[in-house]
Amino acid sequence: MAKSKRPIYKRIVLKLSGEALQGDLSSGIDQKVLRALAEKIKRLRELKIDVALVVGGGNIFRGAAGSSRDGIDRSTGDYMGMLATVINGLALQDMLEKAGVVTRVLTAIEMQELAEPYIRRRAMRHLQKGRVIIFVGGTGNPYFTTDTTAALRAIEMNADIVLKATKVDGIYSADPMSSKKAKKFDSMRYIDVLKKRLKVMDATAISLCMDNNLPLVVFNIKNLDNIERVVMGEKIGTIVRG
Repeated sequence: MAKSKRPIYKRIVLKLSGEALQGDLSSGIDQKVLRALAEKIKRLRELKIDVALVVGGGNIFRGAAGSSRDGIDRSTGDYMGMLATVINGLALQDMLEKAGVVTRVLTAIEMQELAEPYIRRRAMRHLQKGRVIIFVGGTGNPYFTTDTTAALRAIEMNADIVLKATKVDGIYSADPMSSKKAKKFDSMRYIDVLKKRLKVMDATAISLCMDNNLPLVVFNIKNLDNIERVVMGEKIGTIVRG
């Protein structure tokens, strides 16, 4: 795909893992990463792209892993993970506003003193007004990942695409960190991702995208320039379509 002089997407949902915010730290939030990320998102707004973010909480607490490791009830662990996403969302909001980007945090778990409750019409209005919105609190329900949140919110917001930022540069036939024979796919169909049980996103998120013809691009977040390169039409990572 040739690079376009204009963005090929008007409205995007960018899915960020909690680990993407920790940088080289063992846990927590790296302020340098936050600052650099805020500048890249500001650039997207300068390109007149509507931007919604869905952020995970794995840099603070991961519900499924925490419950199995520490003996915490799974539902309780998932709610703890949702609260971790709120912490990350507030940190992103603070850094974005310092960069001059008007931002709103919308939470699926109501906490009036910290963020607005998620209401679809309100979220749509924020996007229409040029505000970057940050979805936190997951879907508000245990047993659902923030990948599913990203797919669900993208469908609700009528987004053109989901951009999933990861630690690898696309979807592989196996874990490229442990297998030298892992093959990278430039493009895939959703049904093949499900059949091959590839762990790029959970099956619920993949099924939501497939049923609603919502494309997905998986790319490496280590180079933050990749975000703009994707929206400008460069062939980055792996694109998944119906």
